[in-house]
Amino acid sequence: MAIEIERKFLLRSDAWRDAVEHSERMAQGYLVGARALRDGTSRASVRARMVGEQGWLNIKAATPGIARAEFDYPIPACDARALLDTLCDGVMEKIRHHVHVDGMLFEIDEFLGDNAGLLVAEIELPAVDAPYPRPPWLGREVSALRRYYNVHLIEHPYRHWSPAERAAEDAAC
Repeated sequence: MAIEIERKFLLRSDAWRDAVEHSERMAQGYLVGARALRDGTSRASVRARMVGEQGWLNIKAATPGIARAEFDYPIPACDARALLDTLCDGVMEKIRHHVHVDGMLFEIDEFLGDNAGLLVAEIELPAVDAPYPRPPWLGREVSALRRYYNVHLIEHPYRHWSPAERAAEDAAC
């Protein structure tokens, strides 16, 4: 079984932008998403994604924390577009920037649309306790906070967060 071990962080500054190696636009939506997970009627999220001209189908366990089962499969672009257009409860768009620090890849998601203004850095690790670099632009860890999960952002986008939610984010960094 494939296990994803991923940590998520807010960002303190835009200093990471100078180190971007490449960026790609993404669109993703959930076939089984936030409502089913919140209601406890699903043990997994099922996502369709377009990355450039490549389609993907992703199944991820609905367990909080940094480690969970994940399965990711390439699918034809026309199938991914059809899923996004007809079967998803909303589509999220973002630009993913790739930044290496000390040989490790940070994927920085710059959200668009209803989630514009939100930036989240992710790093995948080989083990739960693996060390990782902490560049000065890396802010507070939010791995355990569901509101930063992509599946949650489709149903409760950043644009609709209360002033208190946004203030807590700003104060934490």
